[in-house]
Amino acid sequence: MFEFIKNLLGIGPSVDVKALIQAGAKVIDVRTPSEYKQGHVKGSINLPLQTLSSNVSKLKKEDVIITCCASGMRSSAAKRLLKSHGFQQVHNGGTWMSLQ
Repeated sequence: MFEFIKNLLGIGPSVDVKALIQAGAKVIDVRTPSEYKQGHVKGSINLPLQTLSSNVSKLKKEDVIITCCASGMRSSAAKRLLKSHGFQQVHNGGTWMSLQ
């Protein structure tokens, strides 16, 4: 039941994000730079949520993108923002630690 609620709210992954990452998906970590420095997924890109809309041009709309953060809430917001900018293959990976 908890997994259903997480997926309904867009908090957790509904696809195998680890497989997508292995296949070359870009991981976008939307935490602050100081949070990112404390630890992050190897190869991830740090684009804080508060600056994401002004940095969408740094991303390709055809890429598969996995968003992550500390709890899954900001990554959910980032997924919605990217979708509103025309990105089709965006998945909320939840916490950055779950993607390790």
